Amino acid sequence: MNLLLFIITIVVSFFAIRIGAIAFQLTGLEWSLAKFQSLSCFSGTGFTTKEAELITGNPQRRRIASFLMVLGNAGLVTLMATFANTLRPSYLPKITIPFIHLVFPSFILPYMNLLIVIISIYTLYRVFTHARFTKKLSNFLKKRIIKTELVKPVSFEELLVTTGGYGISSFEVEKHSPIVNTSLRKADLRKHDIIVLAVERDQGKETIPNPPAETKILLDDRLICFGKLDNIKNILQLLPQEAQINTTTITRSK
Repeated sequence: MNLLLFIITIVVSFFAIRIGAIAFQLTGLEWSLAKFQSLSCFSGTGFTTKEAELITGNPQRRRIASFLMVLGNAGLVTLMATFANTLRPSYLPKITIPFIHLVFPSFILPYMNLLIVIISIYTLYRVFTHARFTKKLSNFLKKRIIKTELVKPVSFEELLVTTGGYGISSFEVEKHSPIVNTSLRKADLRKHDIIVLAVERDQGKETIPNPPAETKILLDDRLICFGKLDNIKNILQLLPQEAQINTTTITRSK
């Protein structure tokens, strides 16, 4: 029973970290950073000063981090307790294969359970790091989180603000965006003082630095832009009813 509880706790931990990463991403964090922050909060290892400011400076992220820390502490205690009980020789005959203690000496049984634990952890790691599985799981969890309104998603994140209102911003292309399924040449963002520095695709797994003019912007792409922050917000972050404009000549809506 302790061995089964140990494995279940590991599975729940994987899910908690994944949900936390998706929640962080919905608040505007880049995917790789969101995964790291989720793992850091859950494991209680902490993060650097700069990254800590990204969490503590945002109410939604603080709430997510708090939940992850509480779950992580509870999960760690459960893992330690169940793992210790799993390796108790006096308890092993009751929780392993029936009559196995008649075949193998009792002093070997802890090592057998340890082997089962190692194999289980490795198997779960391979499953939860499989690209196709994690992509489908992430999409499913993301939809559920948005539907239940556990986290209010944002599509615009200011990464750096410089003088004169200019800065580097991260923007996720949504279905109502005026530039979705449009090439950079056709969108002609430069005339609005917006330069696309990079395009992140497939949750950050593919990056197109300094994208050519013929690069087509797809749904869920994340654009790293430099320019007037007000222009980026007003032109690219449009409400659905505001997005009914010609993508060839994107005009600023006031």
